[in-house]
Amino acid sequence: MHALDILGDPVRRRIVELLADGERRAGEVGEVVQGEFGISQPAVSQHLRVLRENGFAQVRAEGTRRLYALDPQALAEADRWFSQFRATWAPRLDALGTELARGRHERRRTSPTP
Repeated sequence: MHALDILGDPVRRRIVELLADGERRAGEVGEVVQGEFGISQPAVSQHLRVLRENGFAQVRAEGTRRLYALDPQALAEADRWFSQFRATWAPRLDALGTELARGRHERRRTSPTP
């Protein structure tokens, strides 16, 4: 599966965000995701399985608990794929930042002082 297929799902993106902060228990991930998305524990398990099977997450057993961690290799591969497009959007984002700064400066310059 392509990285965009994996990360295109908002639940999986949220799990990746959670794992980016460090290793977490499957139950802890489940609690957060179930609360935010209103999905069942089996649905969370399915999303974790997709992430694991596609190289985005690693799991290790600690007694009866399962601890999940982000696998940076899959994200590095996704980043390499995205890099071919950065040349297209980076200058536009820089230009947008410049225009936003100009607008802020102009508003400050023309706003009446109290």
